[in-house]
Amino acid sequence: MKVGTSLSRCVRDIFDGKVDINEVLVIVARTNVDPENDDHWKNLWKGYAGDGSGSAFSHPEWYGYQGHELDFRKICIQLKLKGKLHQPRQFGTFLPRLPEYWYDLVLTSEVVDSNPSAKKAWENYKLLANLS
Repeated sequence: MKVGTSLSRCVRDIFDGKVDINEVLVIVARTNVDPENDDHWKNLWKGYAGDGSGSAFSHPEWYGYQGHELDFRKICIQLKLKGKLHQPRQFGTFLPRLPEYWYDLVLTSEVVDSNPSAKKAWENYKLLANLS
């Protein structure tokens, strides 16, 4: 499972096939946007895909993907509807932009060793993850 910290970079990676959307637990984004709202989406798309200049708050991570706006919007909506998009700015908190934006979650040895079912599932997950 993965936790992301950048809507633009994480959605780009999902679109590019680098990360499977089903592997995403949550994306904690610096945005305050409803991807289902046309006005919100228009401003978000302009900032991330626009002319490549970005802004103080919006880096042009989607520049070069102009022909895929609907695909990017569908991914954002899917993340929202699955409860995988958390935006602290909606609650007055502003997060810094981090250089790393994907974090892998792993089970601690205490959890794995104390639960035989979790241990088996974790071993199977690691095996499958190494195959891809």
